[in-house]
Amino acid sequence: AALFMDGARKGSVVSRANSIGSTSASSVPNTDDEDSDYPQEHYKESYKDQRRRAHTQAEQKRRDAIKKGYDDLQAIVPTCQQQDFSISSQKLSKAIILQKTIDYIQFLHKEKKKQEEEVSTLRKDVMALKIMKVNYEQIVKAHQDNPSEGKDQVSDQVKFNVFQGIMDSLFESFNASISVTSFQELSACVFSWIEEHCKPHTLRDIVIGVLHQVKSQLY
Repeated sequence: AALFMDGARKGSVVSRANSIGSTSASSVPNTDDEDSDYPQEHYKESYKDQRRRAHTQAEQKRRDAIKKGYDDLQAIVPTCQQQDFSISSQKLSKAIILQKTIDYIQFLHKEKKKQEEEVSTLRKDVMALKIMKVNYEQIVKAHQDNPSEGKDQVSDQVKFNVFQGIMDSLFESFNASISVTSFQELSACVFSWIEEHCKPHTLRDIVIGVLHQVKSQLY
């Protein structure tokens, strides 16, 4: 009987130890599985953070570029620098900067067209003067090649009278067409007068009229 009781006690102790061991073993977490899953989860979170950070940086660069563009426009466009007194203490909005920029571009286009027209007019005047220069050079050359031709046929006084009559006739139209208020207005009037009163047929008519007048005085 004593042996049976000792055996029973030992069995009870062993069973308890086994149950405690199994319970402890079951309560211990599976560190191998979790260790194998943790790096992958950490990598995923890190990749998301990197994409989020890259997107944030790209968005910030875009906003900085836009801000710099508006600052450059405000510095370049003169009308953005000449603010009204009512808004001089306020910062110009993007809409105002854009509108002023558009207006300034349209102004530049008009000025460019106006300058192109002025350049075209000046080129025509230069061409006309070149033609006159060539004609005068031909006249001078013809006189140099034949210095005796026409000698003693017309006196210097008659030549001067013809020249004076031509100049007087031209001065009448010149004086009526020219304004000396400013140099710019004077230049414009001179070119207009040349185009209107110094055409070949007009000059021919003036010379013919002066010659008739001088002839009537001589005879």
